[in-house]
Amino acid sequence: MNTQKGASLYFTIVIMSILLAAVFSIGSLLLVQLQSIKQIGDSVVAYYAADSGAEVALYEGKTGIPAEPWPSGTLAGASYKTYFFATTSPDCVDGQHYCILSIGDYQGVERRVKITR
Repeated sequence: MNTQKGASLYFTIVIMSILLAAVFSIGSLLLVQLQSIKQIGDSVVAYYAADSGAEVALYEGKTGIPAEPWPSGTLAGASYKTYFFATTSPDCVDGQHYCILSIGDYQGVERRVKITR
């Protein structure tokens, strides 16, 4: 009986170590998932900024390709830049008159909208 005095203490430490490792594993997975969810929200804002830039470009480009500087701006912390390409440009495939590329950026997340017209 004297040889089993520390067995319960040893068993408790092993169980606590396993539980602590499990908690840290779940915590790190949860942190990665939360960052991913935040980037999805940022992606939506960046997409709508790009869409807004494309709409501005369509409005300004009613008469053809406008002269530079091309439309750019910010809205609610997001920014957009818009580029026009003539149909002879290799960046514009299948465009009848011109192509519009609008790039929206929000907190490092970038989304693009391309319109051929």
